[in-house]
Amino acid sequence: MPRLNPQTTPRHQLRTEKARRNHEAALDAFMTKKAEIDAMLARLQALSDDHFNTAHDAITWGDVGSLEHYANLLKRITDSAFCEGEYAE
Repeated sequence: MPRLNPQTTPRHQLRTEKARRNHEAALDAFMTKKAEIDAMLARLQALSDDHFNTAHDAITWGDVGSLEHYANLLKRITDSAFCEGEYAE
């Protein structure tokens, strides 16, 4: 798309073009962050599928504590995403 000349282009057209570019930049940044989250979720799911790299016959209370810590962190995320817990309206 040709660059708009601020001397000859109506202001509303300049604002519209700036808003379009801003939206495209925001959309690109959003999709980049979404891809990062999707990758983290896939890694977490694979780790969970492998029982968090813990053999059933070797599980200790330390392993339980680690999972509790992970669960607490994930709960903060899900509470925020779904407006629950401390984020409830």
